[in-house]
Amino acid sequence: MFRGRGIVPGRVEGEVLVSRETNPGWGGIDPATGAIIERRHELCGVCFTGKVLVFPGAKGSSGRPGFFQATRLMGTAPLAMVFTHLTTKAALGAIVTRVPTVTHFDDDPVAGIETGDRVEADGDTGLVIVHGRVADLTVARRTT
Repeated sequence: MFRGRGIVPGRVEGEVLVSRETNPGWGGIDPATGAIIERRHELCGVCFTGKVLVFPGAKGSSGRPGFFQATRLMGTAPLAMVFTHLTTKAALGAIVTRVPTVTHFDDDPVAGIETGDRVEADGDTGLVIVHGRVADLTVARRTT
């Protein structure tokens, strides 16, 4: 479990997509598909739609929030955002996307959560609870 501060309310549970690099915005994501398109980014070509996006912070220009708002309008937004470094770009992007968002953690979620984990992100309480790997949960459900 990771304790932080919620900045956009709401509670969701879903599969995680972790980026060890800051999250791009304007020109670095495709709002129509929810994919990261920045060529030098570690997740280039990967889609964040419907995932809990875990990342260290945001980069880019003041146009970044507009691109994330477009993902909301097009139905390609992440399910939630979890990031370690609060900046105005990251906060505004989360607010206009209107997905549960948690930041300012006691421990680094980027270091402690892996892509494919299933988490509960609670923007009301500031908690992010790791429930295990998606594949492990699927096997557990099949065998019970």
